[in-house]
Amino acid sequence: MAAAIAFIGALPLASAAWYFTPILLIPLLIGIWAWRAGTDADRAGVKIRALFGQRLIPWHEVVELGVDDRRRVIASLTDDRMVLLPAVPAAGLPRLVAASGQHVLGTEDQPPSA
Repeated sequence: MAAAIAFIGALPLASAAWYFTPILLIPLLIGIWAWRAGTDADRAGVKIRALFGQRLIPWHEVVELGVDDRRRVIASLTDDRMVLLPAVPAAGLPRLVAASGQHVLGTEDQPPSA
């Protein structure tokens, strides 16, 4: 939505002179990136989608899933790299783990509270 508003806002400047028309590409690319970027998960692994590509990380390469100080979900990999999982809020972490066929440690092993 913000990219559409920015595109409409850039139209007067772009129509002022032909050499300003490339300015319209900026909100257009931001809108495409926002529409395309994200994270998909299934039993095979985590697929991270970006503007110009995607990357599949198999679950056997993921050591740990966690949340950083900005409440973003991060995957720690076997080669000691950390990968940000776009469009996955901290509240979505249990669903991400469930997509792997696993369960979140501590949630299923505890007895129900009275």
